[in-house]
Amino acid sequence: MRAYEALADLLLPTSCAGCDAAGVSLRGGVCGDCVATVTAMRPHETRPTPAPPGLPVCVSLGQYADPLRSMIVNYKDRGRHRLAKPLGTLLGAVVAEVAAGRPVLLIPVPDTPGAARERHGDHMARLTRAAARHLRAAGTAALVAYPLAAMPRADSAHLSAADRAVTAQSAFVIRDTRVNSLRAAARGRLIFLLDDVLTTGSTLAVVSERLAEVDVEVAAGVTLAATELRRDRADSRGMGAAGPNGRIPVKRS
Repeated sequence: MRAYEALADLLLPTSCAGCDAAGVSLRGGVCGDCVATVTAMRPHETRPTPAPPGLPVCVSLGQYADPLRSMIVNYKDRGRHRLAKPLGTLLGAVVAEVAAGRPVLLIPVPDTPGAARERHGDHMARLTRAAARHLRAAGTAALVAYPLAAMPRADSAHLSAADRAVTAQSAFVIRDTRVNSLRAAARGRLIFLLDDVLTTGSTLAVVSERLAEVDVEVAAGVTLAATELRRDRADSRGMGAAGPNGRIPVKRS
């Protein structure tokens, strides 16, 4: 498979998914400079202002800006599916920073059925599986669960924060047939919600509420990026601030 992919790169050259540069050495569709920029990022706690009620601790890899932004967009909406492995690995590294070796259960925020069809599969499910593989390879016991279903809804990209909050309230449901297996998988593990970008926080807040309704407590929401105006670090009162060892403390479920 690797030989085939290398041959495909020669026959079908692509520009860098991070900076759009052409004629550069690519690995997985990303040039060396963009790889260096993204891998140098360090997870940080972030929180939208104002934060919606019920929003858990949120941790992101970086700002929603290039090259990370373009990598996410190219993967999510432009069919660059080979980015699932590197982006999923980055997402897994963020989880690892927070989990500090403790067993984890990863729950992706699902695509709507329409979005999944357009993207030829649920984009967050792919990233979450890659994140879990990274965590297991690094020695962390990681499981993945898919208890959520996304209801059909309009694109929220151009909605205000208030409209996003209203839309999110009815956007997700728990699959009744998966509640028992979800509770069993969650036992003794930190529960992480995984999404690509944190904007207003409405999605992570509502999904956390749905899970709490079936007695599953989310330890943290983890995203690849957070929008620039919503990267406020915890204030001096220590709301979820990093502990003395530099790690972000989360509650065990």
